[in-house]
Parts: sequence; C-alpha cells; structure tokens
Amino acid sequence: MKNKLIVTHQLPGKPFSALKDRFDIVWPDGDTFGRDDLLENLKDADAVVTVFGKPFKKEMIKASPKLKLIANYGAGVDNIDLEAANREGIVVTNTPDAVTEPTAELAIGLILDVARRISELDRELRAGTIRNWGVMENLSTTLQGKTLGIVGMGAIGRALARRASAFGMNIIYHNRNRVSAETEEKLEARYTDLENLLRNADFVSLNMPLTPETNGMIGLSELKLMKTSAFLINTARGAVLNQSALIEALKNREIAGAALDVYQNEPEIPGELLKMDNVVVTPHVGSATHETREIMSRQVVGIIEDFFQGMTGIPVVNPGVLDSDQYKFKQENIL
Repeated sequence: MKNKLIVTHQLPGKPFSALKDRFDIVWPDGDTFGRDDLLENLKDADAVVTVFGKPFKKEMIKASPKLKLIANYGAGVDNIDLEAANREGIVVTNTPDAVTEPTAELAIGLILDVARRISELDRELRAGTIRNWGVMENLSTTLQGKTLGIVGMGAIGRALARRASAFGMNIIYHNRNRVSAETEEKLEARYTDLENLLRNADFVSLNMPLTPETNGMIGLSELKLMKTSAFLINTARGAVLNQSALIEALKNREIAGAALDVYQNEPEIPGELLKMDNVVVTPHVGSATHETREIMSRQVVGIIEDFFQGMTGIPVVNPGVLDSDQYKFKQENIL
C-alpha cells in the first residue's frame, strides 16, 4: 500500500515523479488548497510538503493523525508550528542549501539598487521627471570602501560577505555565535556587538532566522543608532524588523534608505513605504529563480525518499523528536 503525500502548493513537479511508485501524491487544483480541502486531505496523509511563508499551524497538524513528516520547501520554518509537531511526534525538515546563493544575490542587488538609486532613477526617467543630466545631478553612493554590517552570519550572510568583498567593501558582522577564526580570515570579516555594528556600518543587512529572540530585534532604538547616511537591507523575515519604526526613521531622515524583500504582514506592504523614493521593495523573491525552484523540488523529493527509507543525514530542524516517545515513524514504515 502506498503512502499518501500532500503537496500544499503548485511547485516544479517533474522531480516528484521519482516518488510515484511509492506515494499517492495529491496536488491542489489551483495554486494551493482551500482550508477545508487541505484539512480533508490531511486526514490520512503520511507526509506533507509545506511552503515557506505559508502557515502550517496547529489546526493542520491536529487534523493529520498519520502524519510523520513535514518537508518544508524553504530554509525558514517559522511558518510551521514546531511545538505542535513535536507533541505529535512529527519530523520537520527544510531545504537550507538551495536558497543560500540566490538570496545573497538578491541582497547584493538590493544594496546596489538603493545605493546607486537604480529603481528611483528608472522610475523618474520613465515618468519624464528627470530634467538635468549634469555632472553634479542624480548623485548616489558607491560601495567601494564602505562598511557592510551583516546581522546573522549563517550561510546566506557568508555568501553575501563574499560578494560584498568583491565590491571592495569592509565587512563587520554580528551573530549569536562567533564564526571560526578561519572563516573570519577567509571572509575578511570582523566580529562586533550589535550596537557597534549599527553605529559604524554604512549598510546594515539583516540575514538572521526568525526566532523568539530575533522577533522585533531591530526597532526604533536600534535604527536611531545607525548613521543618517546608512541604508538598511532586509532579506531575512519581515518580523525581525519593526516596520512602523522603520517608517518613522525614514520619515525623520534618521537613515538614508531601505531595501526590503520581506514584510511583517505579507503580502501587504504599507503604502507609506511604497511612496518613498529611497525605499526599494521586492515581493519576497530571495530564492525565486527558475533554477532554485527546481533544485528545491529535487531536495524535497530526496528528503522524503531518504526519510521513508530510514536513512539519516537529512536536514531535521527538530531533532529532539527522533528520541521522543511521541515519534511516529516506526521500522514498519520503511519503504
């Protein structure tokens, strides 16, 4: 008898063909399931593929008595109720490696865009509002010699540091745990506390995961520490930054600008941000490339295959559940 796999959103489907002999795979008719359809399908599901930024909360988990694996399509798992998954003995995995390089690409792109006023000047040219092309007109900020402060020196932070070094930027960083001396030397990065980073960086890039500790980590008091000539970039999660505080800081010219890919209440973006010329916005597209989506599908499929074959080494984000009495996966579940 085949196991049942629910894929909650339309994703690149070709890699999933590798599972068709061992799983009954259920896809939504449209982009995603409606609430009632999803709850109905979860009643006898053995595994589910969830998507970053799309909630899979306690209600869904409680509706899934047979569920053994939540394979999240994305690196961050703040969309999943991990406590509920732990109580029910369900393993949660993610796809961390695939998103690293494209998210770092977007971060450096946002830095370039907001610093060199690319989107702003593009809009003005299209609207015909730029009148002067003089040598002292339309000036912007160069990256060479500037200091980039990276908050969160995980894989994405390190990938961003490599790119920033190529532009001649100086790198300082703050992280929950200091990286190795070898990594610091390789990246030419210097560790510092958050306050010092905010005071000295010309660009502050947020690259940390969303956790109870990082939720609202950057508020008005932190923004006030920044240089009035500095720019804030967020490709992490919207909730690590107090959005109202950012708007106030921008209005009061306490920082020079911001570039954002993530927001507190996606897909809503405050109209005030959209009206500011010194703000660049993108719709949570850090990992949104054709190539990355295919890679993520292949990774999710590989994780599902390995899990149901009883293999170790998959990227489990709640490893404590493996040794708990609630752990649902049993020897007889191995395919």
